[in-house]
Amino acid sequence: MRTTAHIISHTHWDREWYLPYEKHHVRLVKLMDSLLDKLDQEPSYRSFFLDGQTIILEDYLQARSDQKDRLVKLVQDGRILIGPWYILQDAFLTSSEANVRNMQIGHQDAKKYGSVSKIGYWPDTFGLAGQTPQLMRQSGIANALFGRGVKPTGFNNTVSSDNFESSFSELIWEGPDGSQVLGILFANWYHNGYEIPIEQEKAKAYWEKKLADAKKYASMGELLFMNGCDHQPVQLDLPEALEVARELYPDITFIHSNFNDYLQAVQRSLPHELSTVKGELRSQRTDGWGTLVNTASARIYLKQMNQLGQAMLEKVAEPLAALAHILDTGEKYPYHLFTYAWKTLMQNHPHDSICGCSVDEVHREMVTRFAKSRHVAEAIADESKRALAEAVDTSSFDREGSNALPVIVFNTSGWERSGVVSVELDVLRLYFRDGYEPEEAAHLMKAADLSDMTLIDEYDNAIPCTIQDLGQQFGYDLPEDKFRQPYMCRRMKLTFEAEHVPALGWKTYALVKHVAELPASSLVAGNNRLENESIKIEVQDNGSFHLTDKLNGRIYRDLGIYENTGDIGNEYMYKQPDGEIARTTSGLKAQIRVLQDTPYQAALEIVHDWEIPESADDVLKEEQSGLVHFKHRKAQRSEQMTAMRIRTVVSLSRSGKGVEITATFNNQAKDHRLRMLFPTDLKMSVHRVDTLFEIPLRDNIPSAEWTNPSNAQHQQAFVDISEEGAGLVVANLGLNEYEVLRDERNTIAVTLLRAVGELGDWGFFPTPEAQCQGEHTVRIAIIPHNGDGIESGAYVQAYQFQIPWTLCQTGVHQGKVGPTFAPFHWEGEKLAFSSMKLNEGTDDLMLRWYNMSSQHTGLQFRSNVPHNELYKSTIMENHGQRIEANMCLPVGSCEIITIGLTR
Repeated sequence: MRTTAHIISHTHWDREWYLPYEKHHVRLVKLMDSLLDKLDQEPSYRSFFLDGQTIILEDYLQARSDQKDRLVKLVQDGRILIGPWYILQDAFLTSSEANVRNMQIGHQDAKKYGSVSKIGYWPDTFGLAGQTPQLMRQSGIANALFGRGVKPTGFNNTVSSDNFESSFSELIWEGPDGSQVLGILFANWYHNGYEIPIEQEKAKAYWEKKLADAKKYASMGELLFMNGCDHQPVQLDLPEALEVARELYPDITFIHSNFNDYLQAVQRSLPHELSTVKGELRSQRTDGWGTLVNTASARIYLKQMNQLGQAMLEKVAEPLAALAHILDTGEKYPYHLFTYAWKTLMQNHPHDSICGCSVDEVHREMVTRFAKSRHVAEAIADESKRALAEAVDTSSFDREGSNALPVIVFNTSGWERSGVVSVELDVLRLYFRDGYEPEEAAHLMKAADLSDMTLIDEYDNAIPCTIQDLGQQFGYDLPEDKFRQPYMCRRMKLTFEAEHVPALGWKTYALVKHVAELPASSLVAGNNRLENESIKIEVQDNGSFHLTDKLNGRIYRDLGIYENTGDIGNEYMYKQPDGEIARTTSGLKAQIRVLQDTPYQAALEIVHDWEIPESADDVLKEEQSGLVHFKHRKAQRSEQMTAMRIRTVVSLSRSGKGVEITATFNNQAKDHRLRMLFPTDLKMSVHRVDTLFEIPLRDNIPSAEWTNPSNAQHQQAFVDISEEGAGLVVANLGLNEYEVLRDERNTIAVTLLRAVGELGDWGFFPTPEAQCQGEHTVRIAIIPHNGDGIESGAYVQAYQFQIPWTLCQTGVHQGKVGPTFAPFHWEGEKLAFSSMKLNEGTDDLMLRWYNMSSQHTGLQFRSNVPHNELYKSTIMENHGQRIEANMCLPVGSCEIITIGLTR
């Protein structure tokens, strides 16, 4: 068998990690300068792969805008290969739609330079989602090259023969929908060809080892050698080094290759059968110590910011802006602002960034980026909702006189929705432009009468609500055609339950000046009990609660106990001190009181005053500075204690099918982990979890190779344990780590906080801010169901929990659309709605769903807005098969389906 050594030059560029961004940036500029010079000066230096991410071009041109023409020419000549991503994102901590936008924007940017490299590239991503093959196929990519998630056995099974997933580093990777791509595992890592010696004796020793290592795992003679590593400068003498290699090994073909040529050679030489690896790649056939899964709980505040930022862009701003555009309100869809906001958000999505495993300076800058992206999304949403509100016909409230204050509740989820909402309203305003002095306007606003106000719907039904007077406040308008307009106002906060708001639509209410008698009702069933038609909550003396699903009689006991353990690991991996017994609040008496009692919502407040160790003992500092691997540390927790007060609010709405939990605490301890426990007592060996465009089934008990006492895993929106007739969904907002405990109760443990003091990995990098000291607030929803999370609607509720409500005050006026409006109607058993946006190239409206199950289903779609044509598309939003009116579009197992609507 002829052997060919493919040497591919690259650098893996973490924009920020053990150095802050700008220090890495300076090194990047130097690398790119040397690369461009080398490519221009030496044709034999064939090409360079720019790490699969186009952001490197942006970063370089920030400092070297004068080099753009050279860069464009080298890309067009195929000497520098770019894309397909904008950034190399973490695969489990970024949302489904964020992954799609990453691919779309990467393609858009790459095409401006010439062509897109169709390489599915994840050199160092901490595991990969199961839907990746389908996402690649829909992007026109037929391969995936990655460094983690699968263990191969090697040629003729000589490396190991025990339960490994692939026979070779070459494999077939199949997604849950059946999509397949050629997988290439960097079995010897993505630096197995870096720093090739040019001196013959050293070169011979180098190649003897490297060739043997590659042949150990390869199924053929096409061997891959990656000439580069993290922040690796360009090897300028590579042509000379390859000449030496050719002299030493005349029977081996050494070529300075690229991924396209290498993959073509692999395809020509593939054996008849390769192992097929299916679904998620999570390194489950390992000892469990190196999966890096605990990055899901490092600096949880970043994950919470990311969840909100993603939701505001993909679930709020994009659908509102799309509606404002297609309903001809005068608002244009702001493509440029969305691209800017997404890029700013995605700059926080590389694994060392969103995973929280960098030095403190990196994560401080991330907080600013999250805020910047969210502010743009909020600005777009505000402008869009105001434009839509002006188009809504509220004239029916004329009957209430000039004091009526219409309020529009927007539901930007893909399903009809009910829930408790709040909005701040300006009841009266006095503009300074009208001659009022500020002090005079403030006095008049303070004296305004807010009594006798009632909330009604468009049919004049009185709605139970709570009105909180916020007093006189300063505000201002920013008109499009004149200078800012300051005013004083009298402001109030209105809270009520909005029911049956249409999917992707709205419902209109009005606060009016008259008194309405509403029947008294309460969800408080006793000092420690809440109850509605579906659920009963009974809080115990220790602050845990029992939940009764009244629809099937199942009782879930001891929910909401807190667990605290030491953590002597690092930002990458959790390590409990040897022999430590976890502390819990199960034996701690809590303070319990009724916090809220309204006809539409009730809440109980639970307060724990807890003492926990203040830190690890002094041994940990010695082990950290001595570079003792976290797995082998002997540190214990300090005997000194510190106070932790946890305030938990358990709330239940009148129409709610689940209970919401908000917990706040001030962490002053170090080196520890805090979790909330939800015993299910359901007799199942598997569970389901939300991840990218999929709800895969995972085993409760890890593989035989797994020796790590912890079996923590990633989640996005929720985790679910179900048996015949009963199930429990635990949903979250930005709490990406969970574990199903092996405690004979199938307890779902959700990590609320993990506090550690070092980065970890290849040296000692202190990270005092990763101790996460200070105030924290976390939110969780518990949703019982009938054993089928899809059919019962529990998964829909968990997805809606992720999406903020949008409300807008408006005036009484005529409009082109009704006070209750749904732009579309769709039906699809087992389908989850994912996004609604416009395509920049065509201005077409794009809507996306995915099949939550492995069973085939169908999508029926009807538009209530004018359109010319419906067609089936992909995540790249290309024009595809026409969809006839009233057609039921087949949707395959776990299929991601996008349809386009032309106007």
